[in-house]
Amino acid sequence: MQLNFRQLGQGRPLVMLHGLFGSLDNWLGVAPKLAETFNVFLVDMRNHGLSPHDPEMNYSVMAEDVAEFFDSQKLDRANILGHSMGGKAAMQFALNFPGRVEKLVVVDIAPRAFPPDHNKMFKALLALDLPQFQSRRQMEEVLAPDIPDLVIRQFLLKNLKSPSSTASSHFEWRIPLDLLFKNYPNICAAIPPHAPFPGPALFLRGGKSHYLAENALPQLCELFPQAKLETIEQAGHWVHADAREEFLQRTLRFLTED
Repeated sequence: MQLNFRQLGQGRPLVMLHGLFGSLDNWLGVAPKLAETFNVFLVDMRNHGLSPHDPEMNYSVMAEDVAEFFDSQKLDRANILGHSMGGKAAMQFALNFPGRVEKLVVVDIAPRAFPPDHNKMFKALLALDLPQFQSRRQMEEVLAPDIPDLVIRQFLLKNLKSPSSTASSHFEWRIPLDLLFKNYPNICAAIPPHAPFPGPALFLRGGKSHYLAENALPQLCELFPQAKLETIEQAGHWVHADAREEFLQRTLRFLTED
């Protein structure tokens, strides 16, 4: 699969993978600074952003997508950084293709399985009758009972194409919500047992987030024996948005140290 991407900067390559419902745009707040040191590749994962849609979605095929992306860009080795779903895809890629990963950075996600906490969110989005709405604000109001956080509602609705950009007269989803929902159990699944990744790895978690809790550490250390775990106390799950400067400082320090 030929993934959509955006390239910034020069230097050693750094490939960045976003999370569920996201796109490469999620990284634009931090990518310019990283691009002062690295040749940064921001990638849309399958069924996200402007990348192709496919009914199959699990961490094995996402890792294969990344390998194909490396091949297409003639990257023998690169640093790889992923957040949430993209972090699990980055872990899977590092485990499957250890010789192609210089350093691994995983942002606020563990290799364990997670409960399907987004089911309610999926059902609320799928229930939207898009032709009935004239604006995103109207949809924000309808979604409020099921998705109380306005920031999350606005983030999710970035996946809409406006009528002016479509052939129809109403909003349309840019992402295949039905395919994502069908594959949601695979997205929640654990990284399967595997030979460890021998290279350097940084796991960067938000102090206000539950996604990388202490009970995940045994499996993490088994799969990534060189892992460093660092916590940014003031950040939630969106570490790179909640604490941009500290995220950049810690990430750059890890990626540039010998």
